[in-house]
Amino acid sequence: MSESTHTNGTDGGHVNTTWKLGLSTLERFGVVIAFIALFAYNAITQPETFLKPENLRNLLNQNADIGVIAVGMTLVIIAGGIDLSVGAVMAFAAAVGMITMNSLFEGSMNETLAVIIGLATGIGLGAACGLLNGLLVTIGRIPAFIVTLAGLIGFRSVTLAIAEGGEIRAADKLNALQTFGRDGFKIPGVLDYYDQPVVFYWNILIFFAVVIAGQLLLSRTRLGRHFIAVGSNEIAAKYSGIAVNRVRTWSYVLVGACAGIAALMSLARMNSVSSSGVGHLAELDAIAA
Repeated sequence: MSESTHTNGTDGGHVNTTWKLGLSTLERFGVVIAFIALFAYNAITQPETFLKPENLRNLLNQNADIGVIAVGMTLVIIAGGIDLSVGAVMAFAAAVGMITMNSLFEGSMNETLAVIIGLATGIGLGAACGLLNGLLVTIGRIPAFIVTLAGLIGFRSVTLAIAEGGEIRAADKLNALQTFGRDGFKIPGVLDYYDQPVVFYWNILIFFAVVIAGQLLLSRTRLGRHFIAVGSNEIAAKYSGIAVNRVRTWSYVLVGACAGIAALMSLARMNSVSSSGVGHLAELDAIAA
């Protein structure tokens, strides 16, 4: 009788351990498993189109801007925060960047220089919006959820006002931005539907560059290690001599800069700004990613 009880107890413990291991694996790799399953489903049901190099390239290009924001969002979440305003910041930076480009170009500035200054303005504005969020969270001691939710409403409202609820299009003959969106690195030996070399757009390369930079920041720099320390245990990090407020503020600055980069990637792809469409629900996509 005792042997039977012992055996049942052991089996129950084994099942319980297996169940916990399965849940732990699902928690860690659930998104990857879901992605592989979705990819496999599309590859099986649409093999003639889905696996074409050009189609995969287009999928990457269409989602590269969200991927860049997701890198910045990862830094904020690791540091123990959240940013719900990234989509609105993206739209705001795109609108101001486009207006800057148009104004400079119509003022007889060199086309390429006008685009470069416009791009830099958008990224700088995104970082400034992130800095404002970070200061309100750290110095103002307002919960990040409230600050960034207000930012979502505020930055989107300003964008709608600037664009008068419509679109801002590139100036006539301002072709450098559109050229940037269509150019890239030609992949040797890989041809599209028209037997032309498949081009890896610059947006895709920017996305990969930001991903690598984010990984190096977290794994190889003091700031990255401080992000992890602050997010893991803020009190312990403070007693360890880490400037918690400064570290957390930097996380918001970086996600704002990522939103600015994403805005300009969207500009290059669309050659216009929809005040209500650009960055819509990007914060949810970035958090989910």
